[in-house]
Amino acid sequence: MTQAALTHPPAAPAPSPAAPAPARGRLLRLAADWSGWLGPIGVAVFAGLLRFWNLGYPNAFVFDETYYPKDAWSLLRQGYEGSWPDHANADILAVPQHIPLTSAPEFIAHPPLGKWVMAIGEQLFGLHPFGWRFMTALLGTVTVLMLARIGRRLFGSTLIGCTAALLMAVDGLQLVMSRVGLLDGIQMFFVLASFGSLLIDRDHVRTRLAGVTDGDRVRLGLRPWRIAAGVFVGAACAVKWNGAMILAAFGLLTVLWDQSGRRGAGARRPWRSMLRRDAVPAFLAMVGSALVVYVGAWAGWLASGGNGEGGYDRHWADGRAGLSPDTFLGIPLPQVPMSWVPASLRSLWHYHAQMYDFNTGLSTPHTYQSNPFSWLVVGRPVSMYWEQVPNGQHGCTATGGCASQILGLGTPLLWWTGCFALVYLLWRWFFRRDWRSGAVLCAVAGIYLPWFQYQERTVFSFYMVVLVPFLCLAVAQMLGAILGPAGCSPERRRIGAAGAGLIVLAVVACFAFFYPLYTAEVIPMTSWQDRMWFTSWI
Repeated sequence: MTQAALTHPPAAPAPSPAAPAPARGRLLRLAADWSGWLGPIGVAVFAGLLRFWNLGYPNAFVFDETYYPKDAWSLLRQGYEGSWPDHANADILAVPQHIPLTSAPEFIAHPPLGKWVMAIGEQLFGLHPFGWRFMTALLGTVTVLMLARIGRRLFGSTLIGCTAALLMAVDGLQLVMSRVGLLDGIQMFFVLASFGSLLIDRDHVRTRLAGVTDGDRVRLGLRPWRIAAGVFVGAACAVKWNGAMILAAFGLLTVLWDQSGRRGAGARRPWRSMLRRDAVPAFLAMVGSALVVYVGAWAGWLASGGNGEGGYDRHWADGRAGLSPDTFLGIPLPQVPMSWVPASLRSLWHYHAQMYDFNTGLSTPHTYQSNPFSWLVVGRPVSMYWEQVPNGQHGCTATGGCASQILGLGTPLLWWTGCFALVYLLWRWFFRRDWRSGAVLCAVAGIYLPWFQYQERTVFSFYMVVLVPFLCLAVAQMLGAILGPAGCSPERRRIGAAGAGLIVLAVVACFAFFYPLYTAEVIPMTSWQDRMWFTSWI
């Protein structure tokens, strides 16, 4: 090429009348500017279609829907959970509907926030299956959008973020828990929102530290995103108590990020600097805000004490002087008078003691209980709905009859791939000191490992829906490694893209195969048997 050609390139061809070049350029620039949102929104729309399609079917109380939707309705009407007669389910589903709620308080095993969230859908659409499932479907869809954006921020790749979101969109367990009125899908939303807030806080702190030469002395100032993380994880605790262990894991994660940030900013004693300048603010931001949210979730119960009525044990402390607990976590403590604490808060503490005894002592055998050791390999999914349909009814044309089931089964190929991905992340974190792998593993540890201490308790595999976003992040990170690092040869990239693409297509195909079991579709009994790969799934 001549020097003239380099300095005076040939003129661009004239734009065609049908599609002017400037207009195409503007569209391309616009698409590039919005690429970080277009992909995530597209995946979220796909997930929303799956979650909202025929959401009111089956017209029945599915598994523990016999508790939470009615509790949510009671919160709307009374501010606390009232009791229901034995025939309440039939009355609610009957036409015309009859809602036999009573003002007598009912003992409940979980905090009220998840039911308050569920009550939003009931307020909009009534005490019907669509109404009590609306918010879980909405949050399940929004979680897919959040995961795409979180994956993009975590890995610096829109492709990897959207891959993680797509994998969660086609996970059977997340789909099922987004289409039933249970609490765990709501908790999943709050946990992931807290994790995403911590990621944003980390990036802001790294920006502040970028121009610092003495990482020991710098003060990081107000950190609203860390407060937001505490609010979200506090909300997770106010849905189910296992959020407390996730709070502990996320609190540890954020101060470790502070320590590494100060070290990168030239701190000579990053651990001491973190403990002196960051640990207490982190505790106040995370635990303090979480505590405020948690107590606030009980506002309806606390306000229900007028005229001697109200929630369960609302007036337990009335007229009692009260003493402090004699033990805490098994540690003996001296008892002191607690009459200075308002009676309502002492009643709330007593109520929590009863909830703790119930939740830790629950050991009643259940057909679908399972050990946490089997959860990652989907060893014992939970059947939430089952109906055997005779030939000629509900569209069944099979001579051997049909089945209609909702099975809380994670897409098997996704979860089995996730087991390998977690091992890969452990290797990346331990040998490569990859902070991204460590972040995902910290969330996995806070969600999964605490369940192993309850070997005698009745527990179920669908609790792991909270883990699904982080399992998908792990798989997406491994797929990114298969795709190949930046700067690799085109041949390496083609081979990697083929391998990663085949894994994603296999997961999608596996999801499609099991889809009838996630949505109670009426299928021939022989087709149902073909999907029972293991006897432990029956």
